[in-house]
Amino acid sequence: MKRRIHLGFALVYLLVSYICSCSAFYLPGLAPVSFCEEGKGGEDCQTVIQLFVNRLDSVESVLPYEYDVFDFCKDAKEKRPSENLGQVLFGERIESSPYKFSFNQALTCKAVCTKTYKKGDDATKLDFLKMGMQLNYQHHWIIDNMPVTWCYDVEDGQKYCNPGFPIGCLVTSDGRAKDACVINSEFNKKNTFYVFNHVDIKITYHSGASEGWRGARLVAATLEPKSIKHADEKSPSCEGGNPMEVHGEFDSDVSITYTYSVSFEENNSIKWASRWDYILVSMPHTNIQWFSIMNSLVIVLFLSGMVAMIMLRTLHKDIARYNQVDQADLIKLPSAKEKSSLPYEDAQEESGWKQVHGDVFRPPRKGMLLSVFLGQGTQIFIMTFITLFLACLGFLSPANRGALMTCAVVLWVLLGTPAGYVSARLYKTFGGEKWKTNVLLTALLCPGIVFADFFLMNLILWVEGSSAAIPFGTLVAILALWFGISVPLTFIGAYFGFKKAAIEQPVRTNQIPRQIPEQSFFTKPIPGIVMGGILPFGCIFIQLFFILNSIWSHQMYYMFGFLFLVFIILLITCSEATILLCYFHLCAEDYHWWWRAFLTSGFTAVYLFIYAVHYFFSKLQIIGAASTILYFGYTMIMVLIFFLFTGTIGFFACFWFVNKIYSVVKVD
Repeated sequence: MKRRIHLGFALVYLLVSYICSCSAFYLPGLAPVSFCEEGKGGEDCQTVIQLFVNRLDSVESVLPYEYDVFDFCKDAKEKRPSENLGQVLFGERIESSPYKFSFNQALTCKAVCTKTYKKGDDATKLDFLKMGMQLNYQHHWIIDNMPVTWCYDVEDGQKYCNPGFPIGCLVTSDGRAKDACVINSEFNKKNTFYVFNHVDIKITYHSGASEGWRGARLVAATLEPKSIKHADEKSPSCEGGNPMEVHGEFDSDVSITYTYSVSFEENNSIKWASRWDYILVSMPHTNIQWFSIMNSLVIVLFLSGMVAMIMLRTLHKDIARYNQVDQADLIKLPSAKEKSSLPYEDAQEESGWKQVHGDVFRPPRKGMLLSVFLGQGTQIFIMTFITLFLACLGFLSPANRGALMTCAVVLWVLLGTPAGYVSARLYKTFGGEKWKTNVLLTALLCPGIVFADFFLMNLILWVEGSSAAIPFGTLVAILALWFGISVPLTFIGAYFGFKKAAIEQPVRTNQIPRQIPEQSFFTKPIPGIVMGGILPFGCIFIQLFFILNSIWSHQMYYMFGFLFLVFIILLITCSEATILLCYFHLCAEDYHWWWRAFLTSGFTAVYLFIYAVHYFFSKLQIIGAASTILYFGYTMIMVLIFFLFTGTIGFFACFWFVNKIYSVVKVD
């Protein structure tokens, strides 16, 4: 995408690419491809199986690289399938490979190509290949839109199917076998790299003969990587032989011959519709997920019990008592001197949340910024809800590459109107008059921060030559979507928001602010805000581990049902925790609740950041300054989005609660 992209074309391209990506989505019975033996093919039955390769990545580096960068065997007639926006943003670069074979025709030790590295001339290429093996970079191969997996045994006799396999491995100078070198006792020479230059590919298919349709459908593709030094490059032998060694010191020319073998197996018990199951089942997370849900539900029940107790007992009694006091016209209000001699219960009637009714709706300081945050938070909330709902229905499965990100971006662009409306309506309620500034900040502030961070990260990726670097044309398209669609929609929403009357408050605001009594430690703003984020974070931290694994450890994330359930639990927890703390602060006669409501649940994002730091140092083996900067740069984008999202939930829950309790109290 090197040419200039016009505004209208950008929108059409994005929507069409999203719709097209959805048509490739994996649903039972949708667009299966049939394969036939050579000579029996036709328009509805292919004979040649094409293996595609994707970018290579590593758990020890955030930088993915294209397949061609490592100087592997290339396809003479290279083809690149069209990629949607989500794939481009995630750095996926799919291209055809020289690995092609006919259906149901077994091959043994077929040579693909030979790469020769001459001492001096090709040192840079070989050093890059060594770097890939040292950092455990993984191939990602695709057959029939399905990952080619490497299945091996793990602890407790379970089998794990990895949708990638390593380039090779390293035995360090002190004799320690790293990563995949532990699978073979022959990998034992110090300071030596072992290249996996041979793969045994096994294709499992489901025959249509018994079900009345032509050909066969592929239901699994697995491989086993091997390191074999071929004595004769023209007629290689893959039986026995020594492993393909590359010494740490480049002291002589190196020749690597890449080969592969293919076998086919019929298995009619596996349906095409459930062909991903063997990969997903091998990920032993389900029990932990249920533990996560139960943990979250216990927190929700605890909070719900607390809120119910306040609503049904304390709050109900307060309202009844306040209203009885107002109706008792004959009762004379005590003077300050008399008040000091009253029993505690009587004196208590003159304190509590009702006493701040004349100040509770006093506009907050920095109301402009709060309204902007709430507008953006509303946009993120609706985007997240719709995306997760579609993912639950199965439209955004791992088989539909890049669809999750594409869906989120498209929704965010189209949801500028709710952001502008909410921000303008609240700003007007706060008594603000700088409507132009409000609209511009709503449309530009938070997206601008995210884009600036994203652009800086992209510069690092460009410098490092990573495949994750976004092409200039795509950046122009994103800017066109932002300024050409999202910003105008935000202005439209703001127009309707300012046109509507300000939100009517149930009680009048006094002209003179009431003095706030001295607060105890727990009712002061900062301790309350810090405590408020603990329970919502407790609901999500297990789910967060799997999400971070899918992003940084390149594991598949498919448990959107669990995630949607946790999303609902997070909504309830943020709302209840904020309402609970808001009530305690109002009882302490502190009426500055606007910002506190937003920050109480928004502080969950701080715990998210702390957890991301812990995850970086305890779970990842990332090395290098560039990878570290990229990790924390992208983490900051996640934290900002989560801060706006959770803060908005807490604010509106508290706003509803405060309006509700003051609307049922009789005030003169």
